[in-house]
Amino acid sequence: MPSDGPDHMSSQDFRRHGYALIDWIANYWERVESMPVLADAAPGQIRSQLPNSAPEAPEPFESILSDLDKIVLPGITHWQNPNWFAYFPANSSPPSVLAELVSAGLGVQGMLWSTSPAVTEIETQVMDWLVDLLDLPQAWKTTSEGGGVLQMSASDSTHTALVVARHKASAVNNIDASSMVVYTSSQAHSSIEKGARIAGYGHIRLIEVDTNQAMVSSALDAAIRKDLDSGLTPVFVGAAVGTTGTTGVDPIREIGIIAATHNLWLHVDAAYAGSAMICSEFRHHQDGLELAHSYTFNPHKWMMVNFDCSAFFVSDRKPLIDCLSILPPYLKDEASESGAVIDYRDWHVPLGRRFRALKLWWVLRSYGAEGIREMIRHHVSLADYFASLIIEDSRFELVAPHPFALVCFRCTAGPDATQALTAAVNATGNFYWTGSILNDEPMIRVSIGQTRTTKEHVERLWKTLSDLA
Repeated sequence: MPSDGPDHMSSQDFRRHGYALIDWIANYWERVESMPVLADAAPGQIRSQLPNSAPEAPEPFESILSDLDKIVLPGITHWQNPNWFAYFPANSSPPSVLAELVSAGLGVQGMLWSTSPAVTEIETQVMDWLVDLLDLPQAWKTTSEGGGVLQMSASDSTHTALVVARHKASAVNNIDASSMVVYTSSQAHSSIEKGARIAGYGHIRLIEVDTNQAMVSSALDAAIRKDLDSGLTPVFVGAAVGTTGTTGVDPIREIGIIAATHNLWLHVDAAYAGSAMICSEFRHHQDGLELAHSYTFNPHKWMMVNFDCSAFFVSDRKPLIDCLSILPPYLKDEASESGAVIDYRDWHVPLGRRFRALKLWWVLRSYGAEGIREMIRHHVSLADYFASLIIEDSRFELVAPHPFALVCFRCTAGPDATQALTAAVNATGNFYWTGSILNDEPMIRVSIGQTRTTKEHVERLWKTLSDLA
């Protein structure tokens, strides 16, 4: 007689283990500051603690939970530690984690409206909320010509924009992608170059930047004209509001006018800094945004929503859907054919999609716009404070403006001193920051943005680096 299948965890046991797991997470948040920020593990150390083959028999959940402390934590770099000053923040928060739990429990696929109407309609409404909260162009709402969709990362959003721009250019000009050209600044995120390769573009031009690390618009125009004279087809320009290296801000309006003159697709990457636009005092950095065809920012960086949650907007959704919509018989249904609903599977490359909007919805409701503004302004004020300490100390120098909450500096004693300081501070285990290269010389990036970072943490960092310099 066939088996009824494996024994599943009972509802009673699920509750018991669930409560224990929530307790573990809460305890982790309470003690994370006391842990070394950077994982202290050698290559292969974690894997060596796992058996060579998967278990044949079930194990008690208590044993599984205990391995979080025994095996997992020693191999974790603690992004949620308030002494995290590396890369950009990857923030989380209690309502976001709880929403993620609900999403996993529901286990739905939101590829079509009909596969779970709530998944689609909550996402649509929350994305339209963001248009108002960040003062984005009203045309980007789903109630107008455009619309927004949640993707996994800004890289996915950028790659999607590149594919749609290529598709549109091919349809209009009937040309091969090998002659198409992508333009972005020398400080732009590597995802633009990677996306251009994936999409099959033949050429990518890295445009020079000025002393503020912003794209030089006249150099962009000259590069476009040179390629036109050479018989190539300029198609796409990627601009940034907050580059990864230094948070440089490209002149969006100037670039937008040039892109419109030459009929290029303009994509704006605000992956990190986009969240700051919830504060009116930062919105001058996005002047000219109405000229963009697509735009992305990551709530999972600086809006207390845990990864993955990348917002992607288009000014006109028709080219997006024309490019990405393929309708096999098994995805046809009455609601889709009515034209009255959104099927987000036509808005990005994957078919399957998680209920990402739930955690964004819950965070916005739990903190309110005012709570998020308060956090961002707090982090920016801490960055201003840290920059002032750098300016007042002759051993250091700022190497770029700090319009948001990233401060970039180096040691005046030279490259070796900068690299030595980078390593020495990380070696303490009490902090983690990252070095980079600017104008062929080492620099240090101090990214202030972890949810629970306070002035006290910044002052401790300053004392440590000052003692070690």
